[in-house]
Amino acid sequence: MRVIRATAMGLCFGVQDALEMVESIERPERVTIYGELVHNGLVQERLKRLGFRQAAEVGRERSLPETPIVLITAHGVSEAERRRLEAAGREVIDTTCPLVRRAHRAAVALQAQGYFVVIIGKPDHVEVRGLTGDLTRYAVVDRPEAARPYGAARIGLVCQTTTPPPLVRAIAEAVTAANPDAQEIRLVDTVCRPTRERQQAMDQLLDQVEAVVVVGGRHSNNTRALTERCRARGVRAWQVERAEELDPAWFAGIEVVGLTAGTSTLDVTIDEVERVLLAIGAGDRSTKLSAERGDRAPEPVS
Repeated sequence: MRVIRATAMGLCFGVQDALEMVESIERPERVTIYGELVHNGLVQERLKRLGFRQAAEVGRERSLPETPIVLITAHGVSEAERRRLEAAGREVIDTTCPLVRRAHRAAVALQAQGYFVVIIGKPDHVEVRGLTGDLTRYAVVDRPEAARPYGAARIGLVCQTTTPPPLVRAIAEAVTAANPDAQEIRLVDTVCRPTRERQQAMDQLLDQVEAVVVVGGRHSNNTRALTERCRARGVRAWQVERAEELDPAWFAGIEVVGLTAGTSTLDVTIDEVERVLLAIGAGDRSTKLSAERGDRAPEPVS
């Protein structure tokens, strides 16, 4: 079995910067990470071992962290939440991705200019909750069918940074169709460049393979989008967080498998998944050669 890597995959610069900043902290026990630094189970396990505390992403606004330092994750928070933390005397370390900051600025600017703001993204995602935290009139739309009439003369659309570009276009068209009386509908496309590059690389990969393994956290929006992109094209896809989750039975009869990963996936994890895939492929070839020679399989040991 041959393994073909996507030409763009794995860690983006925003996640890389956040990881490097965390690794430089000398006293982790004094720091609460405000949510998941990145949506990567292996990273979460390491941070816990180092002594960092972690606030839950859901419902965290109801209580203040006990530690004197709070670290804002790459997904960001609203300015209102940041001010609340600072007013309570917490020192804030900010690892918000610059491209997420750009989306925040776009949403606030649209509201200031009198637009009703529509956020294209997942309503329950931490990044989207940060985007909406500074808005008073808004809607969140995660699929074209969710678009509604908003009774606004001017509608501005902003994207969660990891939204697949084809979905952005489909939702923008649906919002336009649902609001024929709007005088202006303006889209500020805040999908980040790494997301675009990984989606484009996926499209190229799908023309070369029979199936794809997508490596990334189960809560990672951009990783899930890569998996969904495969299935939308009719290509089998499996999403795993680590190599141990691979099942050799998945690849029976497959000659060429693609490999890609979300923007919060470590290089070492991708390399390990590839190593195991190649080992599975070597095992498949050995089995085929034995069958062609007429070799009998060993009797099971009881």
